[in-house]
Amino acid sequence: MRPTSRTPLPHTRTENKKRKNQMSNKIQAIRGMNDVLPDESPLWEYFEDTVRDVFRRYGYRNIRTPIVERTELFVRGVGAVTDIVEKEMYSFTDAMNGDELSLRPEGTAPTVRAVLEHNLLYNGPQRLWYSGPLFRHERPQKGRYRQYHSFGAEVLGLPGPDVDIELLLMARRLWQALGIEGVQLQINTIGSAEERRAFREQLIKYFESHAGLLDEDATRRLHANPLRILDSKNPEMQSMIEGAPRLMDALGDASRQNFEAVQAGLRDAGIEYTVNPRLVRGLDYYNLTVFEWVCDRLGAQSAICSGGRYDGLFEQLGGKPTPGCGFGIGVERTLLLLEESKMRAATPLDAYVVHQGEGATQYAMGAAESLRDSGLAVALDCSGAGFKSQMKKADASGARYAVVIGADEMAAQQVSVKALREAVEQTRGTLAQAAAMMVTTMNSKRG
Repeated sequence: MRPTSRTPLPHTRTENKKRKNQMSNKIQAIRGMNDVLPDESPLWEYFEDTVRDVFRRYGYRNIRTPIVERTELFVRGVGAVTDIVEKEMYSFTDAMNGDELSLRPEGTAPTVRAVLEHNLLYNGPQRLWYSGPLFRHERPQKGRYRQYHSFGAEVLGLPGPDVDIELLLMARRLWQALGIEGVQLQINTIGSAEERRAFREQLIKYFESHAGLLDEDATRRLHANPLRILDSKNPEMQSMIEGAPRLMDALGDASRQNFEAVQAGLRDAGIEYTVNPRLVRGLDYYNLTVFEWVCDRLGAQSAICSGGRYDGLFEQLGGKPTPGCGFGIGVERTLLLLEESKMRAATPLDAYVVHQGEGATQYAMGAAESLRDSGLAVALDCSGAGFKSQMKKADASGARYAVVIGADEMAAQQVSVKALREAVEQTRGTLAQAAAMMVTTMNSKRG
């Protein structure tokens, strides 16, 4: 029978099987823990540089904590009856000494632990920021990964509501600096721990009267953490949840006044917001103001920045009563918005050096070093290919200029400079002249 595309030759079947076996033997990244490849990195770097600059303008200083912490830190800080501690942490027993350890699932508790351990509040309140990977064992989906990255800002030792407002102003400035539009602020107050305990009894009675409508998670949380049921995304429970008692109605005068002050500050600052009475956050350490910056273009994972006040966390971790407030920004989700708006970060390369001829390699290497001394980012072609092939590589590199070195340039101790991104005439001159021209032109473009 004559072979067709549907009946591959025997040797083709064998090759396909071998190829499949080879692929199955390759070690791949863990599902939900993603590589950031070189073509993607410039956008990450742009985002990171922008965040650091905004934090610097508000007087925040960097703190760096370990990726691995004692599991007890999160059990006491985040809460034993939370999704994070119950289901999502990567925890293990240290084989050397038997310590129970976990990969950090969030950044606030480690920051407070470090502040307590090193007595950083001795010299007064602290404004701190951190960044790095966090880990939660979840079902991977768009905008929700098992290893994800966060930038966090924490204000420690200062009561609200002016600090709450400052954090929200800083977040708004960041969205503006990044050029992200359509991000909306949702706020709520969850009052004090005492008020929530009283409200908890009301919730339990209400949900017990609708026990037949509760899903497995809600049933499990009913007596341990009923407030979390209000945050359920189960569509079959939404109508019942809408009829639940409102925490706002159970708050005392002090909590109400604090929330009114936060809202007044936001109005004065011109920050639009929506009060979302079902916003309770998933971590037990929060009190009073809680908030989320959300964008409806991200689907189910709509929050790109979440936070609030946590005045009881220091005591939970063994310290004295100390006010705290902060937020965390989901890097991957924010980058999705930047990519959606066709944001492209500039290539890190200013020039690509192509060369050919006897002695050209040594001359080109010295030329590249000289250009780098002028502050330019320069790549040197090391392929040994011809001029035509090297010029293709120069164009593909994303560099603004190709610096060309041939026999004529070497004889005159000069270089030729060809613009790769605009139609201008190729120039030739000394290395100093070439560097000055490229630096001046690029500075004028940036200005």
